[in-house]
Amino acid sequence: METVKIINKEQLSDFHFSKVDVIQGAAQQKLRLTDLNHARVLGNVDHTKVKIIFVNELGNPAMVETTIWAVTEESICLKGALFIPIIAILQIAF
Repeated sequence: METVKIINKEQLSDFHFSKVDVIQGAAQQKLRLTDLNHARVLGNVDHTKVKIIFVNELGNPAMVETTIWAVTEESICLKGALFIPIIAILQIAF
């Protein structure tokens, strides 16, 4: 994997996310959703930040450290009404 670029949450509005799921396999996709929901609980209860590694439309990985406020069927919501599509998320680190 390429070097992961660390970005600030505020830069997400300028980011162009992957349009295809960056995780292959139903089991890994289900684990990603489980991790996202766990991170959401940590963010809402304890205001715990997690590291979210995601991929842009060119396949380059980036990371942001923030709290997850909500998880929908298609995306996660961060503070400041910022969204990351779930299919672009490669990994969540606690």
